[in-house]
Amino acid sequence: MQTHQATGNAQDRLAAVFSNMSGPLAVAVSGGVDSVTLATFAHRSAADRVEMFHAVSPAVPDEATDRVQQLARDQGWRLRVVDAGEFKDENYLANPVDRCFYCKTHLYDCIARHCSAQILSGANLDDLREYRPGLEAAKEHAVRHPYLEAGIDKKTVRLLAHELGLGAISELPAAPCLSSRVETGIAIRPEVLKAIYAVERSIAREFPAGVVRCRVRANRVVIELDPGTLAGMDVEHKDEVRAVADRAFAGIASTVDLSFAPYRNGSAFLHSHA
Repeated sequence: MQTHQATGNAQDRLAAVFSNMSGPLAVAVSGGVDSVTLATFAHRSAADRVEMFHAVSPAVPDEATDRVQQLARDQGWRLRVVDAGEFKDENYLANPVDRCFYCKTHLYDCIARHCSAQILSGANLDDLREYRPGLEAAKEHAVRHPYLEAGIDKKTVRLLAHELGLGAISELPAAPCLSSRVETGIAIRPEVLKAIYAVERSIAREFPAGVVRCRVRANRVVIELDPGTLAGMDVEHKDEVRAVADRAFAGIASTVDLSFAPYRNGSAFLHSHA
């Protein structure tokens, strides 16, 4: 009862935020639980003036795009799929510590070119605890963050998703873009992201409930797994992953020095923002 009550209060707060927004709205939808839940709520609150924007690129996993397009069909969203153009920007491809700033800048610029709507993002309170250069890009583009305005954290977003009938989406693990797997300072290349995706998908098919990150370091590849998945992966499984990695990175690296480690959030950053 308390959980339902808390979720109801969150919905009321979010509804109050939307009631104070006039004019057209544009929701940036990556395909993760935060943005999908926001898009669903926005559509139900103001369908006639809301358009969803989903950016595709080599850094966006196919299943994220498939999920967004399926939800658009099921819920009747107005959806525009765009290429924001960050892969043409040398600043982004250089993979600096503030890479996300350039990505979000391109995204918001792209949305602004297509419409004059108020742009909304799915940033929540938990995002404020980490270094998020994308929030600086949002500030420069006057993007609003309904979850922040309503005081909603990640846990509450998941509860909202469940209450809104989004089913398994409410339990989606965090899934940052594929570029986040590449260590700071190592150039972002589409072929490397494709290899990363192939390795992660291979593991996810065997361990669908786990957290999987294929991290590309300066001289090696590290497969980071949640404790349960790491404990359940025997020698045979690890050999299979090594074989998949050898195939995926063929033509990119002559040999793949691969190891396994416990998952650490944001471990591809060489240093934190000062």
